[in-house]
Amino acid sequence: MDRLGAVIGRFQIFHNDHLKYLLAGRSLCEHLIIGITNPDPSQSKDDSAAPHRHLSSSNPLTYFERYVMLKAVLNEFETPHHKFSIVPFPINFPELYSYYIPSEAVFYLTIYDSWGKKKLELLSTHGLRTHVIWEKSPEEKGLTGTEVRRRILFDEAWEQLVPNSVSQLILDWNIRARMLLNLRPAIDD
Repeated sequence: MDRLGAVIGRFQIFHNDHLKYLLAGRSLCEHLIIGITNPDPSQSKDDSAAPHRHLSSSNPLTYFERYVMLKAVLNEFETPHHKFSIVPFPINFPELYSYYIPSEAVFYLTIYDSWGKKKLELLSTHGLRTHVIWEKSPEEKGLTGTEVRRRILFDEAWEQLVPNSVSQLILDWNIRARMLLNLRPAIDD
């Protein structure tokens, strides 16, 4: 078992497949660091490996909301507070990695597509230890944040796709209304 492990993601919006990834990472280490990528728009970049990841429509939650969401999920799944940390992680700025996650941490990854491969390359190129938990084809990926956001936006059933704590926060924060507001400029054009 590793002393320090790390999982990274945008978690826009945290869903049940994110949960599988997080719990798998948690089982591999004594202390899990959860790095929230794209913590703010200045930390986001267009990337051909994942062309939608930098768009505001793909990022409805703030860093703080994702932080609160992750804490709620970890609490829901009975993870003691001393067993995890949540930090911003500027995936698009490798020169900053060491300021957020200690270099001795093992980065746990899941790979489904070119973006997963790009993350592995970014981390490995900068001398960080990685462990691929699983690699699957894009067809095997399953649930995506894009699908969860689409269902919320179009008022389709989505609650069963996320942990209970996430469902409650999405409703409390009225994220659907925010997503509709973000669409307004595109609709008005």
